[in-house]
Amino acid sequence: MAQQLRQEYLLIPPVTRTYLTACAITTLAVELQLVTPFQLYFNPYLIFEKYQVWRVFTSFLFFGGLGFNLLFNMIFTYRYCRMLEENSFAGRTADFVFMLCFGGFFTVICAMFVNLLFLGHALTTMLVYVWSRRNPFVRMNFFGLLPFSAPYLPWVLVGFSLLLGNSVVVDLIGIAVGHVYFFLEDVFPNQPGGMRLLKTPRILKVLFDPPEEQTVELSPEDRPGGFEWGGDR
Repeated sequence: MAQQLRQEYLLIPPVTRTYLTACAITTLAVELQLVTPFQLYFNPYLIFEKYQVWRVFTSFLFFGGLGFNLLFNMIFTYRYCRMLEENSFAGRTADFVFMLCFGGFFTVICAMFVNLLFLGHALTTMLVYVWSRRNPFVRMNFFGLLPFSAPYLPWVLVGFSLLLGNSVVVDLIGIAVGHVYFFLEDVFPNQPGGMRLLKTPRILKVLFDPPEEQTVELSPEDRPGGFEWGGDR
């Protein structure tokens, strides 16, 4: 059983696996009272005045204590983060990391104006939005009751938050950030006069993407027997 779980865990693509593991470790640390949510939440004053820079990152790793909210966010993060990494960004890990950095950066900017404490839910909503726009013909249903196509999924989640009495500000920020990314990456470059404004930094390419295989062209005198081996005869 343990071996099977380990194999399933290792089958999760690396970026999704790393993020989910960090979220799980953070939640476990809070439950064991090794840290408290007060040490993790997003606070611009403490970040810029007290230099508690870790809060920029930990605010994305804590979805709350054990309960429905944690389960809901972890499932959605696992599902849509994994599908994006395995499909839209297959073989482009650096581009996927850049998308997450883009989403995280603009979520932090928004959080400075609307007083958000934890930002992971907004990032999850962004992932859901980007996936839904890139898979417009996928048919879905909500708890087997409400059928709809994928582009409506983020708005269904907004409605679900309203039903639960939760604030929809976090969902709307995730949708807004996701739409900006989708527009700049998928829409604007394909418009007349458009161009690609988002470019993955080279440092991310070096860190996350394997080096491209280079084909060495041999001169005729270097080829065995001097022949064009494998060429048309």
